[in-house]
Amino acid sequence: MPNVKEIKTEGLNFDLEEMGQAGLHFGHRTSRINPKINPYLYGVRNNVHIFDLEKTAEKLKEALSFIQQIIKEGKVMILVGTKIQVKNLSKEMAKECGLLYVVERWLGGTLTNFETIKKRIEYFKSLEKKKEEGELEKYTKKERANFDKEIKDLEMKFGGIKNLEKLPDAIFVLDMKKDNLAVKEARAKGVKVIGIADTNTDPTLADYPIPANDDAISSVRYILEKMKEAILKSNTSSVPRDEAKERTQFSSPSEIKK
Repeated sequence: MPNVKEIKTEGLNFDLEEMGQAGLHFGHRTSRINPKINPYLYGVRNNVHIFDLEKTAEKLKEALSFIQQIIKEGKVMILVGTKIQVKNLSKEMAKECGLLYVVERWLGGTLTNFETIKKRIEYFKSLEKKKEEGELEKYTKKERANFDKEIKDLEMKFGGIKNLEKLPDAIFVLDMKKDNLAVKEARAKGVKVIGIADTNTDPTLADYPIPANDDAISSVRYILEKMKEAILKSNTSSVPRDEAKERTQFSSPSEIKK
């Protein structure tokens, strides 16, 4: 890796040693490479591609600056993190930052067929309201059980975006390969894409790619914590900062891959 140094931007600091401890620099094995990621690579270690953390820090800086900009302007961003190991982390961070989120399967048409999705969200919200106000009590026990099952299913599908009134201005995708449909729909509708790009990913699919490890929880956590810090520093969020986050650290690629 490059010599350790600190990169500062807009009140945010990026310590390359800390990034390395979080495992951001570990890519996939050399057999799983997208040629378009080559400009962001430093070299190979034990048959695993290694990211140039100085370049990762620069691209992360650009992405976070954009996020700060859209938050300051009151625009809408959806955090997309459906990979099993980051679902809970994604949901937690989204709630702390006041973001909409998708942590279950991305539903086809969420952006490209938004009017239909919006109707389903409105139906979901109406069912929730009826249950809260006791309007479902007039139905039989079996019918109420069916309503509860339907509400649970709709919560899983739409819970994180039920306040989405219009197409978002941006999506932040934590694994662009797994959630390629979200990326594809965003590009089709002119929605900006921020995305973590591992070495098996085409970074040009994102408007703001972050070349880094998208598999290790510690790597994704580091990036999301920086996102949270950027949003807090935008002075538009009242979410209290949590200083007690604990990262799992890895000493070698074999501990985190793939």
